[in-house]
Amino acid sequence: MPSFDVVSKIDLAELDNAVNQAKKELSTRYDFQGAQADIVLAPDQTSLTVKANSEDRVQAAKEVLLARLAKRGISLHALEYGTVEKTGLHNVKQPIKLQQGIPVEKSKELIKLLKDSKLKVQASIQSDQLRVTGKNRDDLQEVIALFRREQDRLKLDMQFTNFRD
Repeated sequence: MPSFDVVSKIDLAELDNAVNQAKKELSTRYDFQGAQADIVLAPDQTSLTVKANSEDRVQAAKEVLLARLAKRGISLHALEYGTVEKTGLHNVKQPIKLQQGIPVEKSKELIKLLKDSKLKVQASIQSDQLRVTGKNRDDLQEVIALFRREQDRLKLDMQFTNFRD
């Protein structure tokens, strides 16, 4: 029976490259001269922190980071933004969580979407991914098209892997 997996993963090497490029741009840009703007990638690579000495600079640094991520092919749907927090000495930071894997709630939404579409496929949640099986390849391709249409509404970065006939 044909099947495929729906996963949500970030290429960590590309993420590291994008963060390094953004840091380099922040260090050379004129409007950031004298500002302590920095982007920190957590050691376990599950989150980022954008730090600066004002909220405006945090927003500008975040825009530089987002541009670099998009240029490197990392979907911006895979980012969850935290609230802007004040730290000591008039500094401000904003945490950004990186989504690795599909959360169970989103998997349930995808399964509900499949059931509402009346396609003859079955879906099963397997830890942080979703496996979709069907009788023929055409149904699975319709499922992929459906998920791609709904990707923006669900705010979920999805890749389709492990397609088997």
